[in-house]
Amino acid sequence: MIVKPLPVLLCTLIASFGLKADNVELEVEGLQGDVQANVEVYLSSIPTEEIKTTLRFQARLERSITEAVNALGYYHPNFDFHVVKDESVLVNVTLGEPLVITQLDIQLSGEALNDPDFALLMGNHGLELGARLQHNHYDALKSSIRNLALKKGFFEGDFTQSRLEVIPELNQARIHLHYDSGIRYHFGKSEISGSQIEDERVLSLQPFASGDPYEVASIGEYNQNLSNTDWFSSVFVEPDLSFLGQGRELPIRVALAPQAKNKLETGLGYSTDVGVRGSLKWKKPWVNSRGHSFDSSFSLSEPEQTITAGYRIPLDDVLNEYYRIQYGMKNQDSRDTKSLESNLSVERHWLLDNGWHRTLFVRYLLEDYEQGLQDDTGQFVLPGFSFSRSRTRGGAMPTWGDRQSITIEYGDSSMLSETRVLRLQGTSSWIRSVDNQHRGLFRVDGGANFSEEFSKLSPSLRFFAGGDNNLRGYGYETISPKDASGALTGAKYMLTSTLEYQYRVYGDWWLALFYDYGDAFNDTPDFKRGTGAGIRWASPVGPIRLDFAWGLDSTPGDEFKFHFTLGPEL
Repeated sequence: MIVKPLPVLLCTLIASFGLKADNVELEVEGLQGDVQANVEVYLSSIPTEEIKTTLRFQARLERSITEAVNALGYYHPNFDFHVVKDESVLVNVTLGEPLVITQLDIQLSGEALNDPDFALLMGNHGLELGARLQHNHYDALKSSIRNLALKKGFFEGDFTQSRLEVIPELNQARIHLHYDSGIRYHFGKSEISGSQIEDERVLSLQPFASGDPYEVASIGEYNQNLSNTDWFSSVFVEPDLSFLGQGRELPIRVALAPQAKNKLETGLGYSTDVGVRGSLKWKKPWVNSRGHSFDSSFSLSEPEQTITAGYRIPLDDVLNEYYRIQYGMKNQDSRDTKSLESNLSVERHWLLDNGWHRTLFVRYLLEDYEQGLQDDTGQFVLPGFSFSRSRTRGGAMPTWGDRQSITIEYGDSSMLSETRVLRLQGTSSWIRSVDNQHRGLFRVDGGANFSEEFSKLSPSLRFFAGGDNNLRGYGYETISPKDASGALTGAKYMLTSTLEYQYRVYGDWWLALFYDYGDAFNDTPDFKRGTGAGIRWASPVGPIRLDFAWGLDSTPGDEFKFHFTLGPEL
């Protein structure tokens, strides 16, 4: 084992042994495995300012190594110090015979005796008769017993015996560990204070019932559930331990403080697809004591202006089931599309046990538009449903993740729609990593319109490709069929895919290589190809992507595109 030079320590060694100051090392031999690792830890903590003379240093070093090997059962170490070739100080350590456990007296009493988690702990504590004594195993068992007792509500548990006897002369160790858990406490009535929301709503988020055995994980889950509602600015849930000894059930104190009734957020961003974009968001996290909420946003860029407003009505399962009423308006003047679009939707949301988010909805679309040579007004009533799921691990630049979604909606001329149409949209993305240095991303997006009269579909129901999110070597929504004047008309179908490889260069900076493939088409696809390179930065405000893309099938002179985006990859 080699301990690299420590400045003050080495100066003392140099003065004491007559060594030169350059490239002097302290070497400790005779150790290996966990003993060597423990000695390294102890030596790294030597206060070098205490080193004054050779004898004091040697005594300090011996004490540190002795403490390190004692902790692992070696109580008879011998030391031999000498200088090697005027370049290093060598300490040879002979460990001697270890102490072994000759008596193992571990007893559990009280209601924990029949608890399966305690039974598992008692069967896997790492202490064995005849094994070398390791103090950390003994200390770890004591800590594990205490922690498990607190987690499961054995609040009055205590050690009636806790003794480790060390007999170095006989190389023996004897362990006596007796724990009396007492009774296991149960959840009592929840006492709510400071809430502006009805107690019934607050209690509906409770993952336990009065009378259930206590679990600290349930307290944490309740705390998290309350925080996730966004109703409260602070949440504190804890058992009232002043009731210990007064029955089996402990009241649960729920201390809350209301969230601000209004929240405003402004933003300024830039995307190469739409240019500079400003936004204003206004949110009311709670409107009334039932926990209803309201949110709205206004977004402004040169080609698009959007305003939305939504009202959420939580149901009995507050976090996972709710109604949402939403209205939105969008004005677009981009390339060959001019459109004023209004959407009103009523939605019913569920979060399923398997993690999928299910939505049933009906939306009313009214759109006044010019699309190429076409100038018209479209009206549609579109009932439908969607399923979506997103899973990630690893922060702003996930090391693992996937996202899937599918939406199906239907309109019929007999139900106030311009024409019969069945619309399908889906996306699937995957992120996988290797060795924290390599990331891969694959995404496929698709859509289809099955319509009796495609020409009666509004522009917002048609498909366009190209831009930041699919074919990066092409301009924003520049890929679609064209009419007789050469203007874009939008497509019946769309299919795009992306394959991307990323390599971590340094810290939160990555280089990326990508290949895009796809088309928006009516009958037969004419797939477009694009490739390029980019830079990725996991910035404090979120992932930032800078892409330099080349459209392999672009019009000559328009092959190169530059894209800058801020936001998650999935």
